[in-house]
Amino acid sequence: MIGLVLAAGAGRRLRPYTDTLPKALVPVGPAGIEDGSDGLTVLDLTLANFAEIGLTEAGIIVGYRKEAVQERKAALEQKYGLKLTLIDNDKAEEWNNAYSLWCGRDALKDGVILANGDTVHPVSVEKTLLAARGDGKRIILALDTVKTLADEEMKVVADPATGVRRITKLMDPAEATGEYIGVTLIEGEAAADLADALRTTFERDPQLYYEDGYQELVDRGFRIDVAPIGEVDWVEIDNHDDLARGREIACRY
Repeated sequence: MIGLVLAAGAGRRLRPYTDTLPKALVPVGPAGIEDGSDGLTVLDLTLANFAEIGLTEAGIIVGYRKEAVQERKAALEQKYGLKLTLIDNDKAEEWNNAYSLWCGRDALKDGVILANGDTVHPVSVEKTLLAARGDGKRIILALDTVKTLADEEMKVVADPATGVRRITKLMDPAEATGEYIGVTLIEGEAAADLADALRTTFERDPQLYYEDGYQELVDRGFRIDVAPIGEVDWVEIDNHDDLARGREIACRY
């Protein structure tokens, strides 16, 4: 099993940082470290989690400002003891992340822990996913069942007997079992099915999310499971308020 990070996004709501950096390299260390060169980024935190659970390789799907990731690749490999492979998304500034994850379809064959490049979270999330493996589970989503949900969250309806039934932002929060936090364990035997569902999804609409690809799988009768993460502080960084929250959380890990 390897790690896989979606780090191709531009994150325009995080300007001016993202004028020169992809979203995954926006600094989440101390607020005084404004260029992120000597401080933590979301990518740093994710790679540290991968290393802590014993992974030795990771793929990083890059696109927008990919040269910034390339410049740091050797230093990140040395710091975290991971062999890193950069996977190019040639449409990162045009299409949404269903296509981005499809670009990593070859990596999926090894089995991956997938993490969004904008999610600050502790290693307990990865450990929860690993503990949930087995019993024929092929895809397991990290699910926050504690947080109070609103309109923007990626909401999930799941049943213990049948797994995920719906995953979408376009749902009444009261109907949801919880929020998908952007971290998934994908077994290698799910790779071909997931890649095909992702292709169907972005061919239908290039602006769809990879979570829409998960829904496509569910609609085809493929079971996707969830693993509740418990009382965990985490944040998806979309804007400057989220970034302030991410910095607050990151200093605890």
